[in-house]
Amino acid sequence: QVQLVESGGGLVQAGGSLRLSCAASGRTFSSYTMGWFRQAPGKEREFVAGISWSGGRTYYGDSVKGRFTISRDNAKNTVYLQMNRLKPEDTAVYYCAARSKSAIATTEPLYDYWGQGTQVTVSS
Repeated sequence: QVQLVESGGGLVQAGGSLRLSCAASGRTFSSYTMGWFRQAPGKEREFVAGISWSGGRTYYGDSVKGRFTISRDNAKNTVYLQMNRLKPEDTAVYYCAARSKSAIATTEPLYDYWGQGTQVTVSS
């Protein structure tokens, strides 16, 4: 079992930055592929970024490429999402997720564990 707790959300002006964190419980965090998703009101949950267990491979959704960076610190059981040049359309609840397979996945059903989410609001 893995428990995930997101933090770092908040209100920011367009063009600003935020860093989200996702702290994981359990001794096997380093064996999980991690992902960030987001869900805006009235929209489906959207893949944002994923990172392999070692951190050596990353993958991003088209809407955040070049602005967001995913990273992880296995010693701290934490995955991060650095969000720069934020836009109002980035407003959403952001969720981190873990999967026990090695490949980065972009769809929800392929992830085994989910956090409760953290709200990010970008004002124009």
